[in-house]
Amino acid sequence: MLKLNTLSPSEGARKNKKRVGRGQGSGLGKTAGRGHKGAKSRSGYTAKPGFEGGQMPLHRRLPKRGFTNIFKKEYTLVSLSDLDRFDAGSVVDRQALLDAGVIKKKDTLIKVLANGEITRAITLEVDKISGSARAKIEAAGGTVKVD
Repeated sequence: MLKLNTLSPSEGARKNKKRVGRGQGSGLGKTAGRGHKGAKSRSGYTAKPGFEGGQMPLHRRLPKRGFTNIFKKEYTLVSLSDLDRFDAGSVVDRQALLDAGVIKKKDTLIKVLANGEITRAITLEVDKISGSARAKIEAAGGTVKVD
């Protein structure tokens, strides 16, 4: 039976601390396993991240392409089939979509796409909408207001 006084770590789970510079008989005497001369033999040596011993580092060997547009606008896409859950005559805006769980973040831009169908007449207030989605909403008797 296993008891607290009989517990021991698994075989090979614990290693003895490497005691360096304790004489030739230890196998790690004199140079203490660091070899002769060079930066790695000195105290305080730290290799910079990405340093490859003077060879041109990988991050400089690879070609660079493109750029990041800092003015890019990220839209959360909403399908018409997601809007069909709202009651007829209701105003569907950012807060309503958030409460219904259609979108996750409140500070996101919203774009409505014409995926699926809509059967109820709703008033939609979003940042952007595709032309075919606008046509389907207005055909169902709804209105669209783009901010």
